[in-house]
Amino acid sequence: MEKRFVFKQDRLSKLPTPAAGKRDTYWDEKVDGLQVRVTSNGIKTFCFYFWNRSSGKPERITLGRFEPLFKDSQEFSKDRPLLDRVQDKPAMNVKMAQSLALAVRTALNEGNNPNEKHRARKSEITIGELYEDFMQNRRNRRGAYITESSKRGYESLYRVYLKRLAKRHLSQIKDTELAAWHTKVGREHPTTANRIIALISSLFSHAKERKLFTGQNPADGIRKFPENIRDRFIQADELPRFFQALAEEENVTIRDYVLLSLLTGARRSNMMAMQWKDINLDRGEWRLQTTKNGTPQTVTLSPEAVEILRSRKPEEPEKFVFPSPGKAGHLVEPRKGWERILERAGIEGLRIHDLRRTLGSWQAKQGASLVIIGKSLNHKTPSTTAIYARLDLDPVRESVNRATSAMLSAAGLKSGAEVVALKTKRQIENG
Repeated sequence: MEKRFVFKQDRLSKLPTPAAGKRDTYWDEKVDGLQVRVTSNGIKTFCFYFWNRSSGKPERITLGRFEPLFKDSQEFSKDRPLLDRVQDKPAMNVKMAQSLALAVRTALNEGNNPNEKHRARKSEITIGELYEDFMQNRRNRRGAYITESSKRGYESLYRVYLKRLAKRHLSQIKDTELAAWHTKVGREHPTTANRIIALISSLFSHAKERKLFTGQNPADGIRKFPENIRDRFIQADELPRFFQALAEEENVTIRDYVLLSLLTGARRSNMMAMQWKDINLDRGEWRLQTTKNGTPQTVTLSPEAVEILRSRKPEEPEKFVFPSPGKAGHLVEPRKGWERILERAGIEGLRIHDLRRTLGSWQAKQGASLVIIGKSLNHKTPSTTAIYARLDLDPVRESVNRATSAMLSAAGLKSGAEVVALKTKRQIENG
């Protein structure tokens, strides 16, 4: 059969199938270098054949599989450059194959060999592989590894949004694609869209630091959506209802967790993993070895916080203040208990993290400086780092104690030096 002719849909559809183990090659007379290769199982594939001047050898670029059901009027979609389709190896008709062959020829004349890009890409790390390396080896500027709370946030974003990119090589992630994706997600979830771009940017920065990728960071230059700064905290008129709802909470672990979160301003993850070995009740201190900022922190414990911890102190040795039979060994999800408390209190729009902001807000109401508030909540910023290092714990303790007393007074639980105590864990257990 003639091996060179003008490619037409009908003609290619009727090409015979070669014997087992054989492969036939046909050439297009219209576009020089365009081939269709037919295997013994009837698969027809378009290729572009050329002489590689650099290697001094012939070379073949696979374009895509011939699809007889495609009509000549069908063309490539315009959402990606024509030459990028070489990497996809899509099903195509004759007209599409001829267009792509001409694009390949132009690229080769300009010194751009798609095969070389493909060979380089095959040895390139994928998004999934980069993410695993990121989670295991990522360190911040102070040398600290990713905290467990940050890991949970990354895992959620990756599972829901980025896992679909797991098999894509880094050079396949384009800034235009990310920008369109950011816009789409941001229409309903602007904060989440920003977090996605931030994570991708961190992944590519990590790849550069680890010498895993030398290309551009596709997240650079994508403008983030404006985010509303959250300023919610428990107001004075809400405090009586809030403490009343806490007093009625039957789950003592949840109740004490919420109370201590409020009275210490500690981050949620640190509070859930609170350990007895880090607590000195006589000094009224809780020493955190690592925090979100990658630095240790000494949390001052008000007399009310110390009293709660004394009531929880187990008779037998226990590792965690809020133990749980789960894998972590401690409380991991207080959401349901938190929702019960808010429902009883008739309070809406309050999050557990807002307890931390509540302490800081009441400190401010009692005249504490921003530096003191930042020290007590372990807010570390470049402008105040040097000041923090020189601060003594006594003014922080005084500020926290004043704020605690003010909150309890506003809630009607404290008058002067007297505190209206909630039932302790042992009192509830003993009826």
